[in-house]
Amino acid sequence: MSGRTQLMWDEAVTGYDFGRDHPMDPVRLVLTRSLVGALGLDREVSVVAAKTAGESTLRLVHREDYIGAVRAASADPASADQSYGLGTTDDPAFAGMHEASALIAGQSVGAAEAVWRGEALHAVNFAGGLHHAMPGAASGFCVYNDAALAIARLLELGAERVAYIDVDVHHGDGVQAAFWEDPRVLTVSLHEHPRTLFPQTGWPEETGADSAQGSAVNVALPAGTGDEGWLRAFHAVVPELLADFRPQVLVTQHGADTHFEDPLAHLAVSLDAQRAVQVACHELAHEYADGRWVALGGGGYAVAEVVPRSWTHLVGIAAGKPVDPVTMIPEGWRQEVYARTRQLGPVRMTDGRWPVSWASWEDGYDPADRLDQAVLATRRAVFPLRGLLP
Repeated sequence: MSGRTQLMWDEAVTGYDFGRDHPMDPVRLVLTRSLVGALGLDREVSVVAAKTAGESTLRLVHREDYIGAVRAASADPASADQSYGLGTTDDPAFAGMHEASALIAGQSVGAAEAVWRGEALHAVNFAGGLHHAMPGAASGFCVYNDAALAIARLLELGAERVAYIDVDVHHGDGVQAAFWEDPRVLTVSLHEHPRTLFPQTGWPEETGADSAQGSAVNVALPAGTGDEGWLRAFHAVVPELLADFRPQVLVTQHGADTHFEDPLAHLAVSLDAQRAVQVACHELAHEYADGRWVALGGGGYAVAEVVPRSWTHLVGIAAGKPVDPVTMIPEGWRQEVYARTRQLGPVRMTDGRWPVSWASWEDGYDPADRLDQAVLATRRAVFPLRGLLP
């Protein structure tokens, strides 16, 4: 198997653009790709533009009538059918929507194919991670669910166990829905509690259909959770489940919207903790999945300050050339940030909290602590279904 890492990139993915006033600004993709280059990481990976996902690929997850509705709205945005979630405030229709969405999906599917076939050990598509799209509807800024499509393609190619870890601040509801009845896919989502954030799903009691009990795992974190609690929850749930499940491939979603500066949510996680989870996912892929790792982007609406740094760290980790958090950011990139956004770009690849630390679950827990209550709720709901001690 090649040790080479693929970075999936086609400039046309920036055509996924809901309009000037929408939070999902494609400048975050442009600036990420530019920062990857400014730090020389694109010399450490194979930059690959995969083909657009075709109709048969999209139908691995999405209904034929929905794909038709996306095509129609793409050709004539004014005619978008809102019954499919298109033409709404969250998912405005725009010309070329089908093509841009299918291209992003194609990058994630291509990443999965490369990793499964041994053409790459790791593959990153930071334009992907559009985890809210449902089989028959757009939702939460997501038109086609590239993460679910990548997993479905892995299954089609013969994978028998795929684990999906989602650390976006929002519940990975679309991926969970796609594999709700499929015990071959373990979906784990750590997210802000559904009481306080869209999509109001992702309760610990959501554990999979009768045919796949224990294959859906949800850690609903209290609003305000910071680095120590977030990392504690991740390590209290994810490694033990992967040790039991033994995935052949690990697919991870790294939405940067857990950050304390993100305008759309209420967690208080730093860039440094996000980097720590990226490192952990890389290590878990090697420990339990023979290194096979497909890493995706996701949400993130602090488009200059947070997202480019977070996903550049992800690329560096996947490439085996992790960026030291104290690294100074090249002035040329900061000038590009100002030219494109009229914001001052960050100066270093850290929020000043590295190295981050947390208390291990194995050392005990506090039943009166809100974070520990959240972890306990998940472990009690899921672990016995998998034959594990809660």
